[in-house]
Amino acid sequence: MEKFDRASLPASMSILASPAADRWHFGIIAVIAFLTLVDLFAAQAILPSLQREFGVSRATMGFAVNASTFGMALASLVIGIFGRNLDRRNGIWVSLALLAVPTALLSTTRDIALFAGLRVAQGLCMATAFTLTMAYLAEHFPAERITGALAAYVTGNVASNLFGRILSAAVADFGGLSINFQTFALLNLAGAALVWTTLKRTERMMTGRHGPGMSGSWRSVLGNRRLQSVLAIGFLILFVFIGTYTYVNFRLVELGLSPMQLGLVYFVFLPSLFTTPLGGLIARWLGPGAGIIFTLFVAVLGLFALLSSSLGVVLAGLAMIAIGTFLAQALATSQVGRVAGTEKAAASGAYLASYYTGGLFGSLLVGQLYDHLGWNACVLALVATLALAMLLALALRTEPVAIRSDYRNGQETALSKSAGQPHV
Repeated sequence: MEKFDRASLPASMSILASPAADRWHFGIIAVIAFLTLVDLFAAQAILPSLQREFGVSRATMGFAVNASTFGMALASLVIGIFGRNLDRRNGIWVSLALLAVPTALLSTTRDIALFAGLRVAQGLCMATAFTLTMAYLAEHFPAERITGALAAYVTGNVASNLFGRILSAAVADFGGLSINFQTFALLNLAGAALVWTTLKRTERMMTGRHGPGMSGSWRSVLGNRRLQSVLAIGFLILFVFIGTYTYVNFRLVELGLSPMQLGLVYFVFLPSLFTTPLGGLIARWLGPGAGIIFTLFVAVLGLFALLSSSLGVVLAGLAMIAIGTFLAQALATSQVGRVAGTEKAAASGAYLASYYTGGLFGSLLVGQLYDHLGWNACVLALVATLALAMLLALALRTEPVAIRSDYRNGQETALSKSAGQPHV
């Protein structure tokens, strides 16, 4: 299989790659993205089955399943700070190979604490591979092709949300929980093999400028009010996303769906495969702040639909939530590099940590609400959370002239090549 690396090609060929080569390369990127994050949300599709197997409350099982987000937050922060000298290609394939270990062990445990610990280990491996892959793309594709590369990676991430859940539900329904996790361990190994055979070895994670040092970098990041708003928005978006798609399974079971039908429900992510790449256009038309407000309003409408007892209305609402949150996340992520100044690495690590921590809190708090107050209380709390995110986005509506000019010139993607740009 052909390995691709801009550094290995003449400059003219690197920039003027053929459409066929781009399709080949971008297809590989999408598959790598899919295999990197396929474990993250797949277990949500079998949450009711896991709850029955472990004999714990909905909140406890939901928190254990989403404990992977704690590992994601921790690893993203560590890699963002200390990962400059890591070889990306080796780091990616080793992380994916190691990911197969906790995934396989999940098939053997029936202890809820051990299950949660293995999910944390999965998150550590996934986030390491994710962050290093984003660095690889930023460094090995020129500005003329980085838009397509990032779009391919986003598409693979969205596909992992959709097809990972469907596959998990189908395998668990036909083969049981143990076979389910063993199947995903094989996918982890397939991802490691794909990276080994398609990416070329590189020398450093980032070339980077000599900055003011680690402590100075973090003072600069944490003292940036616009960046603080972006960090909080990322936290709240994944809070809502995980809070919704973790516990809506129990609501759907109440509406009469079987485990296999639960997996098919996640075709609601399909429209997002086509709408998420529109984030750049929305940013140019509305600006990032207004764009985030608009896309989150779409998600709020979807949340209200979840109050219905009609399956069709609930499914339409889930599709709207996916469209709105994926787009809002893309817009928020693109702002990290813009508002961070020269401290992009530290800002990226802080953003990823905040983002995944939001998912962890979403799984914990929404589950408690469901157990004690019911589904309608969960929906109203999630609506209030997005309303807060929309208020925070107001701080991004007034942009510096240089940033507005960059949007008009269609350069938003090339300017946002930070080390890690996560998508839900």
